[in-house]
Amino acid sequence: MKKSIHLAMLLLFAFTLFSSTCSSDDDDGNSNDNSAEINAIENSMESGNWSITYFYDTDSDETSDFTGYTFNFAANGVLTATNGTNTYTGSWSVTDDSSSSSSSDNDIDFNISFVSPPDFEELSDDWDIISYSSTEIKLIDVSGGNGGTDYLTFQK
Repeated sequence: MKKSIHLAMLLLFAFTLFSSTCSSDDDDGNSNDNSAEINAIENSMESGNWSITYFYDTDSDETSDFTGYTFNFAANGVLTATNGTNTYTGSWSVTDDSSSSSSSDNDIDFNISFVSPPDFEELSDDWDIISYSSTEIKLIDVSGGNGGTDYLTFQK
């Protein structure tokens, strides 16, 4: 009888010890909440008109495809590109991607979507942010399909 009580106590102690060593990634006080940074990026992008100063698509510089276009990132998620003659409408958002298995250290995605024309469709992606300021945002995307790397820079 004493052996079974000791065994039960030992198992209870082991279970208690094991349970206390398990923790969630968010329990360490370093939450992956990126909402303040997301708000800062959104506020910056919604302020003024932007132009593409660099677009490198896998193996070639395609910046000239967007010469003369200004981009307006509206607060309602509408993205408008115009050159005075042509106007194209898409969408944009900044999202927290910390739940994905992305290899990027930055868990914030800058999402762009255009349905047409083909040059603007090339911008459609969930970009990782390299850096941003009130006058410039540098983005990168590593393609899962062909392994190519794209770079996109907007400036005011």
